[in-house]
Amino acid sequence: MQNQYTPAKVWTVDDKDAGEWAKINRPISGATHEKILPVGQHGLQLYSLGTPNGQKVTIMLEELLAAGHQDAEYDAHLINIGEGDQFSSGFVAVNPNSKIPALVDRSADTPIEVFESGSILLYLAEKFGLLLPEATEKRVKVMNWLFWLQGAAPYLGGGFGHFYAYAPEKLEYPINRFTMETKRQLDLLDKQLAENHYIAGETYSIADIAIWPWYGNLVLGNLYEAKTFLDVDSYPHVQRWAKKILERPAVQRGKIVNRTWGEPWEQLPERHNMADITNVLSLKPKF
Repeated sequence: MQNQYTPAKVWTVDDKDAGEWAKINRPISGATHEKILPVGQHGLQLYSLGTPNGQKVTIMLEELLAAGHQDAEYDAHLINIGEGDQFSSGFVAVNPNSKIPALVDRSADTPIEVFESGSILLYLAEKFGLLLPEATEKRVKVMNWLFWLQGAAPYLGGGFGHFYAYAPEKLEYPINRFTMETKRQLDLLDKQLAENHYIAGETYSIADIAIWPWYGNLVLGNLYEAKTFLDVDSYPHVQRWAKKILERPAVQRGKIVNRTWGEPWEQLPERHNMADITNVLSLKPKF
């Protein structure tokens, strides 16, 4: 085999040919610069970007507002990961792992800092008593799929997405490896949804909110431009579910928050009240 890679005895970082995200990847944690996080007027302060992980939380917050929980009003501040905002001292203080999203609940006397998207979804569901069943059997099913997503999505994003869409060189072995796993996951979801209206049963829950931004966007053609490559039309039940979730007004609102790319009506870098979203969505052409 030509140009076969031989690992060094001791690994050292080499940014050469490291790809699009090389400048923000490093083998150490912690802050790189001093910067205080902004704080808006609402009790809930979100620091995020409109990636799939970020969409989970903004969709959840919009669902809470749609259900009448006005104390779920929030400020969504943009964290530009391409510029290294996640390595500011303020962000690292909230999330030492330096990944979006991060949430600070300032509605109580002592602020509560929450990081990891799954943890934020669970925190909000328990705080507001919504989208997480109380009955043990149903609750466990939702939690099963919430934790499944936390383990599965890195194979889709950091695995398939990286090597298929972002790596500086197209390499057959990793693309094949992660494509196989992504298709296995889609097949698993398709079989689950063949017998259930929603991921964890007959009721919409935080399991759907967690999984849709990754796998719903994927099968709808909004992720990695891989719709044909993955033959996503061969997963009809995932397609049905993805379209059904997208019909929800809260999903349509939440998916544009902290987004800085796409059409004008898909971009809302920061959100501080409902009017911010309404104004952006009004730009969408009506056919």
